[in-house]
Amino acid sequence: MAEPRIPAEALGDYTGILAEVARTGRRLTRAELETRRELGRAAAEAGYQLRALVTLHLAVTRAHWPQAAVAATASTTDSVLAAVEQAVDAFAEGFERAQRLTVRREEAARREFIDDLLYGRSDMGRLAERATRFGLRLSRAHAVAVAAGGEAYTETDPVPRAVEAALLARFSGRKILLTTKDGRLVCIAPGSQPDVLRHFAKQSHAATEGGQVAIGRAHRGPGGVVASYDEALEALDLATRMGLDDPVLHASDLLVYPVLTRDRQAMADLVRSQLGSLQRARGGAEPLLETLSVYFDVGCVSAEAARRLSLSVRALTYRLQRIHELTGADPSDPMHRYSLQTAVIGARLLDWPATEL
Repeated sequence: MAEPRIPAEALGDYTGILAEVARTGRRLTRAELETRRELGRAAAEAGYQLRALVTLHLAVTRAHWPQAAVAATASTTDSVLAAVEQAVDAFAEGFERAQRLTVRREEAARREFIDDLLYGRSDMGRLAERATRFGLRLSRAHAVAVAAGGEAYTETDPVPRAVEAALLARFSGRKILLTTKDGRLVCIAPGSQPDVLRHFAKQSHAATEGGQVAIGRAHRGPGGVVASYDEALEALDLATRMGLDDPVLHASDLLVYPVLTRDRQAMADLVRSQLGSLQRARGGAEPLLETLSVYFDVGCVSAEAARRLSLSVRALTYRLQRIHELTGADPSDPMHRYSLQTAVIGARLLDWPATEL
């Protein structure tokens, strides 16, 4: 598409200034410089390209080179060239100032949209209209991935920019929105394109030097983005509480945990009844709770559990016996194992015993 033709009035009385400078040898006045800046601002708002405007200045200078400068001394020529430099510099300053202001406005609008989108604020119909400006069609299903690293990130930091470059290099034609929120990297992609979020997870994990990524399920409509985002955040929170160290977490694989805590009071009662007596042990409940957690994680294989806990098998066996004595439930007995394991999961979810139930 051809660039719009720049009208002559875009440069103002540029030729008149050149003629006056050639005649008098003066520099541009403060008022003239301010006019040039205002013309630059207007040109930026009109959508003209700065390179084309500079080229136009030079073309007009060549076509209307003052006759007084042709047969004049070198000092007169220097004055005209200095005036050209002043005029172009002031014009470019006004142009760039307008562009910076436009960029700030665009950034503010983008941030406001992202906040409204991820928090579910604003009218949903209006939100869907605004989304098209940022490449999203909210009538379709979308999924959200969230990456947490060792530090808080903003959109201008090297890590988000590197991840964005990697995504655009591979999926330049896709409708993807990459941003940051509360120090984490966030990627919103169509639910029908899981490869985008998988690649985001891979790049984010590498760029954050081992950060964890959670991917929410795909949901339809403007509210679907909020739901998927909340699932991803909940998955990261679960990973912290449950000690999950998988580099990539899928909310669909963790649905059992919200189910277990849906009735928080019932879960708290189970933890107290099954594990409350562990607090009478020397050193408190935490060492024995960790023993149970690791023991169940490895499928109740004593040798592997002992290795992970840096214990001898004999020491592990002693701990399991002590748990049996305190709780009345035998971790190695399949009849008792389910209740104990569910209680251990509940304790992690409810942050017990650090938090009183």
